Amino acid sequence: MTATVHQLNARAAPSLDAMVALVAADLNRVNAVILERMQSEVALIPELAGHLIAGGGKRMRPMLTLACARLLDYPGSRHHKLAAAVEFIHTATLLHDDVVDGSGLRRGKRTANIIWGNPASVLVGDFLFSRSFELMVEDGSLKVLRILSRASAIIAEGEVDQLTAQRRVETTEDHYLDIISAKTAALFAAACRIAAVVAEQDEAVEEALDCYGRNLGIAFQLIDDAMDYASDAKTMGKGVGDDFRDGKVTLPVILAFARGREGDRTFWREAMQGSRVSDEDLAYATRLLEASGAIRDTLARARTYGQRAIDALGPFPGGKAKSALVEAVEFAISRAY
Repeated sequence: MTATVHQLNARAAPSLDAMVALVAADLNRVNAVILERMQSEVALIPELAGHLIAGGGKRMRPMLTLACARLLDYPGSRHHKLAAAVEFIHTATLLHDDVVDGSGLRRGKRTANIIWGNPASVLVGDFLFSRSFELMVEDGSLKVLRILSRASAIIAEGEVDQLTAQRRVETTEDHYLDIISAKTAALFAAACRIAAVVAEQDEAVEEALDCYGRNLGIAFQLIDDAMDYASDAKTMGKGVGDDFRDGKVTLPVILAFARGREGDRTFWREAMQGSRVSDEDLAYATRLLEASGAIRDTLARARTYGQRAIDALGPFPGGKAKSALVEAVEFAISRAY
C-alpha cells in the first residue's frame, strides 16, 4: 500500500538517506562536474561559490533529477551535467536572495554577501547562472533547454512577485501560492521533468514527474514558512523569525491576519511594515499564529501538497527509486515535527 504523509508519526522519522544511497555514485559524478565548472581564473569566484556549494546543502534538487532517472531505468549519463546545472541555478538564486533579503545566515553559516559583500555575491550568482546554461547547451536537447530556461525565468518572476507583495498583509492565499509555485516549486518540477526527457519518455511521464516535483516544492516551502515561527536556528540553518523581521507575508501570516480581530490585524500591519519587530513582538506574533490555527493549517496544507506529490508517483512501479522519492516527500514534511 502506498504510504501517506499522514503516517509520519507511525514509524521512524523520514530522511533523505534512502535517496542518498540510491544516487550516491551518480551524485559523485555530479559533484565532480560542479567542482570543475565552478572554477575560474578569477580566484574570488570559486572561493565565494564554494562557500555556499560546499556549505552543507542537501543537494536535494539535483538528487531529484538523479532519482527520477533511476525511477525510469535511464542507463546513460546525460543527467549528471543536467543535475549540476540544476544545482547551479539553485545556488545562484540563493546568492541573489540573500542580497535581496539582507540575510546574514544560511545553512548555519554566515552568508556570502556578509563576507564578500553584495556586489560580489550578485556577480558570482550571475556566473553560476551562465555556467548552468553552458551545461544545458552541451547536453544538446532543445527540450531540456526550454524546460530549465523557462524554470529560471519563472523563479525570477516569483522572486519579483514576492518583492512586490512584501509587507502587504492583505496578500491573498491564492496569490501567495502562485508566488511559491514560481520561486520554489518551479525548479523542483523542472529537476524531475528533465529526467523523463533524457530517458526519452512520453509526455504523460513528463507531466507525472513535473506534478511530483511541483507539489513537493510547494510543500517544502510551506514547511519552511511554518518553521520560521515554530523552530530554532539550528534546525533551520537561518535566523528564527527572519521572515517576520523582513516583512515577508507568508501563509501563516496571511491566515492569522484573515482570522484576526481588528487589534490583531493592526499588529500584523505594523509588524509587516517594520515597526513591531522586537523579540517580544515575535513572541506575540507566534502566540497569535498558534491561537488562530495558522501554523496548524499551514502544516495541513503542506501535507495535502505532499500527498499530491506522492499520488503523482502512482503510475510508476514499486522499487527503491519510488520508495526513496516517497520518503523525500515525507522528509520535507517531517522537518516541522
